Amino acid sequence: MNQRSPSPSSSSTKNFLGLRKLPARSAVWVTPLLLSLLMTFVVSLISTVRVAGVTTDLPLLWMSSWALSWVIAFPTLLLALPVVRRATAAIVQQPG
Repeated sequence: MNQRSPSPSSSSTKNFLGLRKLPARSAVWVTPLLLSLLMTFVVSLISTVRVAGVTTDLPLLWMSSWALSWVIAFPTLLLALPVVRRATAAIVQQPG
């Protein structure tokens, strides 16, 4: 039972929050997943506060609004992101 523990540098490349990192090909769906979660979280809060005001019902209204927003936003991002990347590449000069 003389096992060596992994060095901090090698374990940090294989773990995130104690979980094994996803393969690089997962970035295609992880990026829109994280982006849609963050953006819909913030935007749904702003629009819910604007419509309902700051009330005791705000958390429930916000979470239901956020869930609906995210269900629409994530697939939309999956479809739109390749087009946006191509448009960005057409507009922005590439290095080199």
